Amino acid sequence: MAGPTTAQRGAPGRADTAARPPHIGREGPRISRRTLLILIGVAVALLAAFAIWVLYGSSWLRVEKVSTSGVEVLTREEVEAVAATPIGAPLVSVDTDAMERRLRQKLPRIDTVDVVRSWPHGISLKVTERKPVLLVEKGGKFVEVDAEGVRFATVDKAPKGVPLLELKPEPSASLRRFGDDRLLREAVRVAGDLPAGVAEEVEVVLVSSYDAITLRLTRDREVTWGSGEDGPVKARVLAALMKAAPKAGQFDVSAPTAPAVSAS
Repeated sequence: MAGPTTAQRGAPGRADTAARPPHIGREGPRISRRTLLILIGVAVALLAAFAIWVLYGSSWLRVEKVSTSGVEVLTREEVEAVAATPIGAPLVSVDTDAMERRLRQKLPRIDTVDVVRSWPHGISLKVTERKPVLLVEKGGKFVEVDAEGVRFATVDKAPKGVPLLELKPEPSASLRRFGDDRLLREAVRVAGDLPAGVAEEVEVVLVSSYDAITLRLTRDREVTWGSGEDGPVKARVLAALMKAAPKAGQFDVSAPTAPAVSAS
C-alpha cells in the first residue's frame, strides 16, 4: 500500500512551525548597574543639596525668638542681652557652646546654663542661678558666697535668711596652716550641713580657727560647733537639742556624742 503523498504530508517541519506561538521577549530594555549607581548618586546629591539649602539658605529654619527660664535674681532682659542671640541667622549655625561660655563669664551669678535649639525658630536659655549660703560684708555691701565657696556677686542689701560670715582668725599655727580661703570653705561646709529649720535661725557664722566655729542664732542664742568635721551628725544633734530645750541659750555640739545645753 502506497504511503501518503508529499502534498498530503506537507512540507517538512511546516506544521510544527505553524503550531508554535511567535517569540515574545521576556523583558524590556535593561538598565546597567553602573547607570543605576549613577542615578542613585545624583539623587543623593540633590537631596543633600536641598537639605543644606533648607538649613542654611532658606527662611524656614531661622532664629526668630529667644526664651529664658530659671532666672530669679537676674532678669530675662539682662540674660538675653549677654547671650546676644543672632536673630535671623540659620538656627543650625548658632554656636550654643560660645553662648554658654559668654553667659557664665559675664554673669557670675549663673551656675549652669543650657542653650538649646527649639526647632524650627527658637533658642531656649535654661538658667540655674547660684544660691548664697553665706555673706561677707565688705565696704558696706555684701559679697554672696555659694555652697562651693565661690564669691559670685556683690549686693547692696543682705538677702533674707542668709547668715553673715565673720572671719576673725586668731594668730596661730592653724591660721598659718589653713589660711583664710580654707577657713571660708569650712564655714561654707558648716552652713551646708545645717537642716533648713536650723539654717533659717542662723544669723552669723563666726570662724576663729579651723576647729573653732561658732553659730549665732536669733534670740541671742549661740552654738559651739567646733570644726567642720562630723557636720551632718552635729546638725542632727543640734536640731534635737533645740527641740528638746527651746528656751536654752547655749548649745555645744563640738563633741556630738556628748552635747551640752545651758540657759545662757
